[in-house]
Amino acid sequence: MRRRLPALAAVTTALVLLLAGCSGEGGGTDANGAIRLSFQSLAWQKESVDANKQLVREWNAAHPDVQVDYVQGSWDNVHDQLLTSFEGGEAPDIIHDASDDLADFAYGGYLADLRTLLPGRLTEDIPQQSWATTTFGDGVYGVPFLQEPKVLIANKKILESSGVRIPTPEKPWSWPEFRRVTEKLTKKGTYGVAWPLKEPVSVTLNLGLSAGGQLFHRGADGKVTIRSEEGDRVMPGTVRDQVNSDRSAARSALGMGGSDTLPGFFGGKYAMVPLGFSYRQQVVEQAPEGFEWTVLPTPAGSGGLAQGVSPQTLSVAEDSPHKKEAARFIDFLLRPPNMVRLARGDWMLPTGTEALADPALHTEENGWVTGTALARSLRPAPAQSVRGYPEWKDKVATPALQEYYSGAIDTEELRERLVDDGNRVLARYQR
Repeated sequence: MRRRLPALAAVTTALVLLLAGCSGEGGGTDANGAIRLSFQSLAWQKESVDANKQLVREWNAAHPDVQVDYVQGSWDNVHDQLLTSFEGGEAPDIIHDASDDLADFAYGGYLADLRTLLPGRLTEDIPQQSWATTTFGDGVYGVPFLQEPKVLIANKKILESSGVRIPTPEKPWSWPEFRRVTEKLTKKGTYGVAWPLKEPVSVTLNLGLSAGGQLFHRGADGKVTIRSEEGDRVMPGTVRDQVNSDRSAARSALGMGGSDTLPGFFGGKYAMVPLGFSYRQQVVEQAPEGFEWTVLPTPAGSGGLAQGVSPQTLSVAEDSPHKKEAARFIDFLLRPPNMVRLARGDWMLPTGTEALADPALHTEENGWVTGTALARSLRPAPAQSVRGYPEWKDKVATPALQEYYSGAIDTEELRERLVDDGNRVLARYQR
């Protein structure tokens, strides 16, 4: 999943990349004859940046013949920046990105097929459902290594005083129960939930899997069509009813990003907020003294706790003259103890089975144990490999869902726009 930098930090990073010019270009050797690889990292939180830089130092100390240069990138401009560097022949050797950004680069021939480059240890440690997020056609173009489920971050005092049943990963709320709970939690000055849906598409698709929703369906001929079925309507219908019928969800939050909801959450305006797992770090850093909070699983439906994710990835540039060495560095970076360090630095979950079993990720503190319990239910995001998805998302789905959640259009009009208009968009990419 992509992460967002504050605007000033994004501008600063963009300037660094601009000034660096071709510093992202790898494949060179230094005066001592050592191979020099460039590793563009998108880590941005201090803990994560520190962990990545420390691992680079450890690699360099142990491998004098293959040295890695750390290059700082930005989530805010990574697609355009990488496209420019690929076309200019200045791409980094090792590329940090997200699986939902890889399709165009993979089909465009910019990324190396990793199937013959990665050791069996690594390929066997990461589950096939994670590898599916970086598989395009017959090739594998990235190593999925960090993933982020959605969770409910809840005000513990409001929750416990209400008398509602507290959900667990073993016994989560159903979507109808979740709706009833948010009604019960809604009191004067407090909404049961705030849905930050400034960017509504991925949240809708990913949480829709829990109710059996899929929306995108690939036929035997390989072509994808959009269909809206019963399971696709459960999650968005619940949110719309909470906002417009029950008044248990704050209408003002619909235009917010996740961070925008935290001041209201801390102030008791919202009892719960569905957020990415990594937002726990912001809660820890920003919550007022004495504020008690807890992490709960998102609601479940016919698909159980299933939800879609787009993991963070590490890829190798096709133009790199040192692909084997780049793959060796990736293998080092993702050894189980190192993967745990990266996960803790980013407050996310590792994809590796051995890393995920580390006791450090199963503590009650800050809800780690709830997140790790959700890992087995994570699936590739529904539109992971759909060509034309970015256009459908921006031009069709985003405005349609925003109008639907606000109550401006009904379920039938939403279906017509997502499906009918959407299939016209996808058809242009599948001729």
